[in-house]
Amino acid sequence: MHEEIKDLIKYFIEDYKVINNTKTKWRETIIAFANAKDPIFLQLKQVVDKDHKLPHKLLKNANSIITFFIPFNDEVVLSNSNGINASKEWAMAYIETNKLITDLTSFLAISLKEKNYKCFEIPPTHNFDKSKLMSYWSHKHVAYIAGLGKFGLHKMLITEKGCCGRLGSLITSAKIEATNRSEEEYCLYFQDGSCTQCVDKCTFGALINDSFDRHKCYDICLKNGRLYSKLGLSDMCGKCACEVPCSLKNPCK
Repeated sequence: MHEEIKDLIKYFIEDYKVINNTKTKWRETIIAFANAKDPIFLQLKQVVDKDHKLPHKLLKNANSIITFFIPFNDEVVLSNSNGINASKEWAMAYIETNKLITDLTSFLAISLKEKNYKCFEIPPTHNFDKSKLMSYWSHKHVAYIAGLGKFGLHKMLITEKGCCGRLGSLITSAKIEATNRSEEEYCLYFQDGSCTQCVDKCTFGALINDSFDRHKCYDICLKNGRLYSKLGLSDMCGKCACEVPCSLKNPCK
């Protein structure tokens, strides 16, 4: 079923770009699959956030999770590389890609329902507790479990196509073979300590080598959201991810 799902995603996005005349340009989506009973889900709940939902709590007969990363092209990334505020292009990419993910997961759910599989859809963002800023379902942690990438110093997931883009996931009753997780690091800092460029790019002080102030980060995201409120809901920043070695690729390869 791997290739069938990948084809569904590929052709949906190709048609979506034409039908919706999107301003954002994306590179090819990468896809991975997780076993809903992977023990790391329980570790995630115990270590990261006790309120994170296990797959079977959201879908009783959950067997698999489909995860995907939709990477921005280099023009979007370069547009957000300088200045204090997020770029208009980055804000638009955030808005358009969130809409794409919402529509894509609905399409996948319908396609799988036609094969008598059940699904549970999760929004791409804004599924978090606003006081502690933790989500009941973390797309990036689930993508890690599926082997889609590894975490970087900036707390984002680095994939083979970098970290600049958006993640989505879908829980399903379909039994899909899980993809393997790499043992190698994707972050130069975690590999050999040679890079802290993401820390340098966060001029707001939210990210430092040994800690991350999520509330300070969110304040900056909200500021950008107000700046681009006429475009849509766009509380984002992304400065730490742009024009660094892991922006568009896995720098350890």
